[in-house]
Amino acid sequence: MVSAAKVHDLVFLGHYTKDTIISASGTRVVHGGAFNYGAHVAARMGLHVAAVTRLAREDFDVIDTLRQLGVDVSARATPVSTNLRIEYPTPDVDERVITVTGTAGPFTPEEVQDLRARAFVVGASMRSEVGLEVVEELAKKGALLAADVQGFVRVARSGKLVYEAWPEREAVLAHVDVLKADAVEAEMLTGSADVRVAARMLADLGPSEVVLTHRDGVLVYAGGQFHEAGFIPRQLVGRTGRGDTCVAAYVARRLAAVEGRPTGSPAEATVWAAAVTSLKMEAAGPFRQDICAVEDLIRRSYSG
Repeated sequence: MVSAAKVHDLVFLGHYTKDTIISASGTRVVHGGAFNYGAHVAARMGLHVAAVTRLAREDFDVIDTLRQLGVDVSARATPVSTNLRIEYPTPDVDERVITVTGTAGPFTPEEVQDLRARAFVVGASMRSEVGLEVVEELAKKGALLAADVQGFVRVARSGKLVYEAWPEREAVLAHVDVLKADAVEAEMLTGSADVRVAARMLADLGPSEVVLTHRDGVLVYAGGQFHEAGFIPRQLVGRTGRGDTCVAAYVARRLAAVEGRPTGSPAEATVWAAAVTSLKMEAAGPFRQDICAVEDLIRRSYSG
């Protein structure tokens, strides 16, 4: 369990997901969940990390792996884990069909009320996991709060995850400092296919920083300025978890001091997030490389 007396740098909140991924390269089952992808990144960056999740006991080996990385994990055992079938029917990696075959149930405010951290990242898979009351409980702590749009606009209908209008949009975003969305979600919320226009419109709803991913890279809007960096994986194997990894790397870099330097600016964090995500997409599952690989990739390919 996560100690209530300990102040972490970053706490990730979200369901574990057992992902069955189907693509032209075949079918594989992997440990998923935004908390899992995010905690791997932040822990390897040397931050003090905690994760709060819900899952079946049969999947607790993912918890053991995180603890071996030094992550403090609070896991609520549930009858079943959240199970997702993620199918990529075409070569377009942004086109996917997600089917829900099981869910671990909603988080409660009591599960987060004793947590203390510099920042929280909410990474739900669908709307039913993290409600407004949980967001409000996190907001009371006065820490930086980041959230992924997907956990609020995706709804399970007849087993399929679909996008629907977000009734509590204004109420939730009033508490969010860093908002992550992908290009599809951003257009759905704003009506604009122009990612820059969409990012501005999302920022107008409350968040001070917007992290917007698309098939080619990441766009950040912060302080009235845009920052962009491309994804450059040598091979595209691990598309699933792209956004989870990207926002985790961005927030972690905004908090972390590297080689004695102060916390990263939005511009620096954008490049860092793109580089981490590029390396993650070269393999299935979470980011597992040494941080020196990220720094080397930035020197080689992003220094300009």
